[in-house]
Amino acid sequence: MSYCINPTCPNPENSAYSQRCQSCGSQLLLRDRYRVIKPLGQGGFGATFLAQDQALPGEPSCVIKQLRPSGTAPQVLQMGRELLDREAVTLDRIGNHPQIPRLLDYFEDGEQLYLVQEYIHGATLQQEIKRNGVFSEARVNQFLSELLPLLQYIHERKVIHRDIKPTNIIRRAQDGTLVLIDFGAVKNQVSQTLANPTEQTALTAYAIGTPGFAPPEQMAMRPVFASDIYAVGVTCIYLLTGKPPKDLDYNQTTGEMLWERLVQTSDHLTVVLRKMLEISVRNRYQSPQEVLEALELEPYLDSFAQSMLVQSCTVSKERMSQNCEESGVFSINPTAVSGLGEPQVRSAILAIPAKTGDTTATYAVGTEPTVVTKPTTLVRTHTGCHTGQNSKTPRRLDTQGLLRDYLKGKRNFALYNLSMLTLQDVDLSETNFHSSQLVKTNLQGANLYNSNFAKASLNRANLRDTNLSKADLSHADLEGADLRGSDLSYAYLNNANLQGANLCGANLTGAKISQEQLALAKMNWMTVRPCGKPGLL
Repeated sequence: MSYCINPTCPNPENSAYSQRCQSCGSQLLLRDRYRVIKPLGQGGFGATFLAQDQALPGEPSCVIKQLRPSGTAPQVLQMGRELLDREAVTLDRIGNHPQIPRLLDYFEDGEQLYLVQEYIHGATLQQEIKRNGVFSEARVNQFLSELLPLLQYIHERKVIHRDIKPTNIIRRAQDGTLVLIDFGAVKNQVSQTLANPTEQTALTAYAIGTPGFAPPEQMAMRPVFASDIYAVGVTCIYLLTGKPPKDLDYNQTTGEMLWERLVQTSDHLTVVLRKMLEISVRNRYQSPQEVLEALELEPYLDSFAQSMLVQSCTVSKERMSQNCEESGVFSINPTAVSGLGEPQVRSAILAIPAKTGDTTATYAVGTEPTVVTKPTTLVRTHTGCHTGQNSKTPRRLDTQGLLRDYLKGKRNFALYNLSMLTLQDVDLSETNFHSSQLVKTNLQGANLYNSNFAKASLNRANLRDTNLSKADLSHADLEGADLRGSDLSYAYLNNANLQGANLCGANLTGAKISQEQLALAKMNWMTVRPCGKPGLL
């Protein structure tokens, strides 16, 4: 089909190869190359369409955004033009990034303004929630670990997105990567700072953003980088509850969103989300990096603080280098921690800069400052304590240690080495094993419901009769894994390596998996296919 994008056309649908619209006579091939196929959506200032670029081999799909204001007032038209201009300039300036659609073209045709960008095939997070239900804590942690580095990249280029929400985040079908779309509401912090403060544009009279996702300072037309942090926090609440902000209650006095009773999250994630959602900008995280650091420290802070409190003397730098895992990450003078409780030591840890060369942090207790000393050659990493360069060696846990931590409420085991452990018939549901090593691990009969194994290595693992329903196994290495009789219903297996994996008798109802992947695995007549029917493909 060819679709006419003349705003006044009474019947825009045309046959596939028509040159002119049968209803209004408009040219259907924009710029002699873009053929519009169907509408995708319409907002207050523009409409978006799916199109094909017929000037390129294969006629690849693209998205065309047409300036189409809902009002006819001159200031509304000017505002729409400024927004589209800003989006084009921002996409061009940000450059190529795998999580941002590429700008392909920007032009004016027949007194209409058009922006052409890469088409991202996939589902928005809103569609994902409606289709598959709410996220577990492990999946929210994974969402934050994917989106926050992208947001840091955007902020480093002095850009505030101003419209982060589930409908503007697409999980690309090709590789499962999260892509942030719709840069029409961005604010260029540099140009706004350098501009004449008395200069007026059509944008100065409007608050831009989505109510509920945008924080108060943004709705008051004073957005800052931390405004995007708030929007990501609200998005997390939506992922955990399935409820948009308008369906949540608010504190009538403070304006704070009342969300905590609706979610089941660890104390640590609750604290992180609470700070992301602070009404006061001053009390909110100021950068995506701060949020990432808070999330990455979580598995280690308790053990760090406890080990520091019981040390009777300063651990030497030499011994720290050799035994950092058992000694704690930072050496502390015994007089420094005298009289401090565990929460104060935890605060002192957080105060120590992560970069090598920053050796001390001060924590005030009463009127006397307490100095915590960090060995100069140590750096803080998410994988434990190391000397010199930031090591990526996975932290090792034995079977007893893993089960003990799980029973205490810990659910984040990302980047751990859990290979060859015996975990038969255990309950490890809703746990984050992202990028962990589970080579030859025995998980037979285990409950791994809704757990995150994205990018994990499960090479030759025993997953026989395991509950992996709704588990995220995207990009996981399952080569040679034994999945006989396992429940993989509604699991995410996008781009997982299934070479030689045994799926005989496995239940794949509703699983996200391709025919090419299934062709690499072993199956039999008892295997339940994604359509819900048993039998070979």
